[in-house]
Amino acid sequence: MEKPAHTIDLLLRACRKGDPRAQQEVYARYFRAMYNTALRMVNDPWDAEDLMQEAFLDAFSHMDSWEERASFGSWLKRIVVNRCLNHLKKRKVSFSHSAQEEWEKWPEEKTGVEWMPEISPEVVANAITQLADGYRVILSLHLIEGYDHEEIAGILGIQPSTSRSQFTRGREKLRQILLRQLQTDAYHGKNKY
Repeated sequence: MEKPAHTIDLLLRACRKGDPRAQQEVYARYFRAMYNTALRMVNDPWDAEDLMQEAFLDAFSHMDSWEERASFGSWLKRIVVNRCLNHLKKRKVSFSHSAQEEWEKWPEEKTGVEWMPEISPEVVANAITQLADGYRVILSLHLIEGYDHEEIAGILGIQPSTSRSQFTRGREKLRQILLRQLQTDAYHGKNKY
């Protein structure tokens, strides 16, 4: 059952005043979604938890910068995404590989299969974790978090065309991973899709 909107408004007002009980309640309402966002981006449960915790601390200590015309959840998610991106940048993730560099990393063979059977979200989520950080971040931001390529470009400091091309390449890599998984499972007689 969803809590009434006025309740969250009261909690957020109390958070602006530094009320720790209100902060605890807001945390309880948002932590799972923010953790999942962080995990999809950094692909490590420990790092995701740390980054999510730091994002909440940032949010609670900077409540005065939240403008209420944006929902609190979207503002908080932006903080989580920025924390994750900073973490990935420290790990030297590049979001602007040249097309030639990427092409050289792709496997020589092409499957030629253009269709994909219906696959469970769990299998797709697992396949996304196997992508390189740059692809995983852009796919997650676009497909899961709902950002468009202009917004992703602003977040990552790249051109929208780079976001689109990285998305296209990442989607192709994801398709290849899923096809390999399907072929492996078919060979071993597994059907978990």
